[in-house]
Amino acid sequence: MTMTKILTLLDKELWLHYVRKSAAFDFYHTWYYHSMDNTADPLLFVFEEGEDYIAFPLLKREIPGTEYFDLTCVYGYTGPISNHDFADLEDSFLNRFKEAFFVFLQDQKIISVFSRLHPFFGQERLMNKFEGIHPNGKTVAIDLKQTIEAQRSGYHRSYRQHIKQLKNKGYVVKETNSPEDIQIFADIYTENMKRVGASDYYLFTEAYFTELLAAEEFESKLMLILHEGEPVSGGIIICTNKIMQAHLVGTRTAHISVSPPKLLIDELTVMGRALGYEYLNLGGGLNFKEDTLYYWKTGFSSFSLDFNSWRFIANKPVYESLLAEKGIHEELDVDFFPLYRYQLLAE
Repeated sequence: MTMTKILTLLDKELWLHYVRKSAAFDFYHTWYYHSMDNTADPLLFVFEEGEDYIAFPLLKREIPGTEYFDLTCVYGYTGPISNHDFADLEDSFLNRFKEAFFVFLQDQKIISVFSRLHPFFGQERLMNKFEGIHPNGKTVAIDLKQTIEAQRSGYHRSYRQHIKQLKNKGYVVKETNSPEDIQIFADIYTENMKRVGASDYYLFTEAYFTELLAAEEFESKLMLILHEGEPVSGGIIICTNKIMQAHLVGTRTAHISVSPPKLLIDELTVMGRALGYEYLNLGGGLNFKEDTLYYWKTGFSSFSLDFNSWRFIANKPVYESLLAEKGIHEELDVDFFPLYRYQLLAE
């Protein structure tokens, strides 16, 4: 029997059920992580045939001044999940998901859909049934299944030297979850993001960090790097299934030159192995570009994965009319989707 469901945050137990039964998922898919988002209305679209399903978490937003909506995703790597590996699903099942999703988009008056895809999960096999896969560069990961010796031999030579120097200078890593340390990390992270000129989208509050560390659906760790007892750098690391995500990392400006996160990453690989994780995902560059941050991460590992997003126009005529209303040309050369939400800068 085929059915579709649209779950909201009110359907917590069902949302938990579909995530937990999935062959692969990350914390970005969970009910709790979606409950932390206050920018739109979270939903989980479920297509189900017997015991088999595909579930797709998304955020529904009103398009101001219209009767229409669009869909986006939470911050991080999301995309669809299933109780089977996507490589093992039959084409006919994928096609029926596509048909059901089209009906959902039409019924809900959805104009466009944006979702970042998870670099580890092979979701492209499903999304290729549609159009709109957009390459966003690479994400860097460390394979924890190799020996620690092989891993460290893959570091850039200067990184091995820097890590040794950090230890000699008294930098140490500690795990913590005290309110005082969360506040300190929030200050460090905000300072870091303002220094690199990040948009408001990347400025998270102390309350956000506190909520993230209180999660029960996944394991969150606040790791601080201390120098002479003073926290100078740190990161929130989130562990789900076999993957550790270096979710948010920041450093005080005064310590940037010695790069304390190099010590943190090395220590995390030791911790990860002890806890049975297989990968430490370092992510990509700022705004998902292959920039200096991205190349800094490649100093730890040559292992990278393609990182894609899905940018789908569900209603082309309305999409084009929204662009026309705002005086935006469809061929505008900016990496932004949907374009009708792009704010043109005053000349």
